[in-house]
Amino acid sequence: KMAKVVEPITRQVTKENRENRASSVDIRLEDVEDCLIYDRHGTSIPFKKLYQERKSVIIFVRNFLCYSCKEYVDDLSKIPREALENANIRLVVIGQSAHHHIEPFCSLTGYPYEIYVDPERCIYQKLGMKREEKFTDSANPSPHVKSNIFVGQMRSIWRAMTSPAFDFQGDLHQQGGAIIAGPDCQVHFSHFDMNRMDHMPINWLLQLAGVQLTLDFSDKPKIIHV
Repeated sequence: KMAKVVEPITRQVTKENRENRASSVDIRLEDVEDCLIYDRHGTSIPFKKLYQERKSVIIFVRNFLCYSCKEYVDDLSKIPREALENANIRLVVIGQSAHHHIEPFCSLTGYPYEIYVDPERCIYQKLGMKREEKFTDSANPSPHVKSNIFVGQMRSIWRAMTSPAFDFQGDLHQQGGAIIAGPDCQVHFSHFDMNRMDHMPINWLLQLAGVQLTLDFSDKPKIIHV
């Protein structure tokens, strides 16, 4: 089901509200521009290819079995292609598994845009993304995670057990993040997740990237099956 388009709400991305939700971190893309990432066929390209020509929203996820990452990418898949094209924005997801897990993950989430993996966690490590979880009392819940922890973890375990290649599809302790970058080495925004629920809200990322669109994900039906 497509997310509902609503009128843009500019107050969502005011400086005060953004800082209450997540702080931006300073990064140097020059440190990671030659790190290799791999597509679903195992073909490698340097990371810099993602943002050299135009502005890109790049999402790093924890691992493909993580239920909160799966539900976040479910919602990323609802972004209309024409909205990205009109803003000349490239949307990319990067995981840290082997490349053969990309196709099943895209089939599961319906994600239609670019996706790569960094199996050696070269970019994750060099940029300093966190490798532990930290929770705070003031943290706002992710608007994109629909499952509670118990149900979500049971679904993750079931997917691991029924996967043709039984592995954890990445370092279970590695956290992800989001970057808005390009063209060239310009970094417009970057955020490193503190925990599995700390994804940047998709509407904020879109507005920060210049996409004139706000989506309402709240009416997405909850899926009961594993």
